[in-house]
Amino acid sequence: MEKQEIRTFGRRHGKKLSARQNGLVENLLPTLKPASGDILEIGFGAGEHVRDLARANPEKIIVGAEPFMNGVASLLSAITDEKTNRVMDEYKNIRIWADDVRDFLRTTDSKFEQIWVLHPDPWPKARHEKRRLLSADFLNLLSKYLTNNGEIIIGTDHWEYFDWILEQIKSTNLTATIPNMEIIQTRYQHKNKAGTTAPKYLILTN
Repeated sequence: MEKQEIRTFGRRHGKKLSARQNGLVENLLPTLKPASGDILEIGFGAGEHVRDLARANPEKIIVGAEPFMNGVASLLSAITDEKTNRVMDEYKNIRIWADDVRDFLRTTDSKFEQIWVLHPDPWPKARHEKRRLLSADFLNLLSKYLTNNGEIIIGTDHWEYFDWILEQIKSTNLTATIPNMEIIQTRYQHKNKAGTTAPKYLILTN
């Protein structure tokens, strides 16, 4: 029997979507389903950083993967004109995978220059530790989808999780550096549920 993958994310739906958001999910989202891309962000929350990446890299395809439909709807609302519901020019390079990123990786032969994972759920309770996304197995999987000089960029404000990730890296072939980065502003970074002074970042390379 095939081993079932552990679900690494929580709920799929939150508060009720607006009529406009429902329309975007039903009509626009299917047209943005990715086949390939240049930069990948996993668990994009409300999509603030995905939009930053799109504006900074207009010649590249930005793939955002997020299983929480309210976050997907927030991004769809932000990248479209309110009157026409058409994607604005500066965001036409965005593609959205509204499900588990592992399912997307099975469908693509892309090699990514960057793979971003910002503020993943730390699952702080010991009994939930197995649900943490950034396990050695998952990091090894991501490493297969990097270009020769590609980077996995991780940010978390949960310092115990940060240390746990460092331990996981020891069971991979990846090399970790701790960069001096400016804080990347996202909704989850501002919430700072861990109550720490600032996020910590890692850059992983093959």
